[in-house]
Amino acid sequence: MSPPSTSALSSPPVVTWTDPAREAAFRRWLDSIAAQHQLLPATVRPASADASFRRYLRIDAGTGSRIIMDAPPDKEDCRPFVKVAQLMAAAGLHVPRVLAWDEPQGFMLLDDLGHQTMIEVVDAANPGANLPLYQRAIDALVAWQVASKPGVLPPYDDALLSRELALFPDWYVGKHRGVVLQDKQREVLDQQFRLIVAHNLAQPQVYVHRDFMPRNLMMPGDVNEPRLGEEQETRLGVLDFQDAVYGPITYDIASLMRDAFLSWDEDFVLDVTIRYWEKARKAGLPVGDDFGEFFRGVEWMGLQRHLKVAGIFARLTLRDGKPKYLADAPRFIQYIRATAHRYRPLGPLLKLVDEIEGTQAATGYAFGRM
Repeated sequence: MSPPSTSALSSPPVVTWTDPAREAAFRRWLDSIAAQHQLLPATVRPASADASFRRYLRIDAGTGSRIIMDAPPDKEDCRPFVKVAQLMAAAGLHVPRVLAWDEPQGFMLLDDLGHQTMIEVVDAANPGANLPLYQRAIDALVAWQVASKPGVLPPYDDALLSRELALFPDWYVGKHRGVVLQDKQREVLDQQFRLIVAHNLAQPQVYVHRDFMPRNLMMPGDVNEPRLGEEQETRLGVLDFQDAVYGPITYDIASLMRDAFLSWDEDFVLDVTIRYWEKARKAGLPVGDDFGEFFRGVEWMGLQRHLKVAGIFARLTLRDGKPKYLADAPRFIQYIRATAHRYRPLGPLLKLVDEIEGTQAATGYAFGRM
């Protein structure tokens, strides 16, 4: 979820409902918890939409504001959100507490971590100025990974990685580009996908947020003043963690530095990734002693994510009517082509992507910038 940067309004925008029965159920639930949590029902207003079927509302309370998750139970399962929130809090991360939960109806009352996401304060034109922010993100990531235990979260296994990669030919290539892959092309793509999955499954396993990027990190201290005796929160808040899994240690740092909505020059990508690697090593995480080898692992993991997200963004536009996502597809194609160009075994993928896009292979890349 990505709350907007605006403050609460005296005349809040109207919250619309497509299902009168669900609206009535929401009003009953809200009335039933309002007194206990000092909520002001008349102040309910939109906070943010989600790429899923969830949406978030903001409501004023006696001590600031709170967030309400509206997650229709026939479309969304809130149990992973609750479980991962508990795991992250135990690991020392700043995540919203679940203050009230109507599980059968899919309504949840949460802490409000703020109005401003990290991406809203990033200075895209001055990479070095953002280093303190990214160091704080690294602190949260390392703390999350250090807490890892096998058998707690679903595995990021061959089956899941392969299902995600299938989104690229199904939605981006077939439905968005309108390209029907010939048998030889499909054979090449399948072979390249097997190579990518095998490479990534060879990485050490830890807890994986699965969408760890500035849009899902919150700036602290911009909503509620600390209560008497409490210190102002200084950690970045972490959101959108309900899809967390147990998988490659390279995934979340790849997600952070190869952002879905923001591109960096390779110098800054390397700088932050090295800082993460050094901090992870000191914390005893299995990142190895050779940064070059680790960085190759990050790039291969990022490639899997970029292929997946290109497919997801096409699906969000074509199936779910959310066109703003597909506008960022060129960023992902650039990421894909840059990584495939760098590694000889991925040459067939680069050639195939160029055929799909109607482009020519370049002679060199500055990673990530568009």
